[in-house]
Amino acid sequence: VQTVRALLNNNSTVTVLRSGLHAIFNEKSLDVTKDLFQEKFRNPKKRQKNIQLKCLKNFISSLTSSTDIRDLLSCLSSDLQTFVIKPSKSKEALKEQASDFMLKWNLLLSNVGKILTINRTDSFG
Repeated sequence: VQTVRALLNNNSTVTVLRSGLHAIFNEKSLDVTKDLFQEKFRNPKKRQKNIQLKCLKNFISSLTSSTDIRDLLSCLSSDLQTFVIKPSKSKEALKEQASDFMLKWNLLLSNVGKILTINRTDSFG
């Protein structure tokens, strides 16, 4: 947490990180990941909204220099409440929804990290 706080207080580091993350979306580097999310939902009635990308975009929007880590966690918590917890009709549905979200969130963050590592090494400060 102390390391993240130090990075969040460094304006140039946050600016470069945000730039790298925005570039990933602008270059459509995550299109392969989007396709993986939709693979099991070919039926238009069952097509899942890509809530992981929405959460990541909201997280990036909240990312500014001098942002407290608690604010970033609050943003993510709010999105989880909106997209995962509230829509669940039962305890079993919540477990399934949360499990699905975590699996895809981890895949998304792994791909973002990989893309940043390969194409945007400056984003790591």
